[in-house]
Amino acid sequence: MSEIKAKLNDAVKNAMRAKDKERLAALRLATSALKQIEVDERVELDDTRVLAVLDKMVKQRKDSAEQFSAGGREDLAEKELAEIAVLQEFLPAAMSDADIDAVIEAAISETGAQGMKDMGQVMAVVKPQVQGRADMGAVSKKVKARLG
Repeated sequence: MSEIKAKLNDAVKNAMRAKDKERLAALRLATSALKQIEVDERVELDDTRVLAVLDKMVKQRKDSAEQFSAGGREDLAEKELAEIAVLQEFLPAAMSDADIDAVIEAAISETGAQGMKDMGQVMAVVKPQVQGRADMGAVSKKVKARLG
């Protein structure tokens, strides 16, 4: 079992003991998403895949919170933001812009990328290093700017 998944399961048990309904609901959403993938694909998820799923869940909740705020439903936006806070506990610390730039530069030199046609190769090297620690959309924009 992946280390992050084990931490999630422990957190579910602790939230149950503490009778923390909001935290428990967010944790159960995460564990059920992971279990769904495992059942559908008949695989045991590793930490990299778990991080990708959690990262995607955080991104979905950010989008939902923005939509709820725009629609004047601050109560629902706050619920989404609370879920984000719980999920982010299981993600590694965010990378600084300087760290992201260093990873991009290293990937460009490693792949010998010359222009936009090589963006896929660069992203293939960058993604495993920054997954869960940086917004992939922002990283992609930085790579485009650097190669463009």
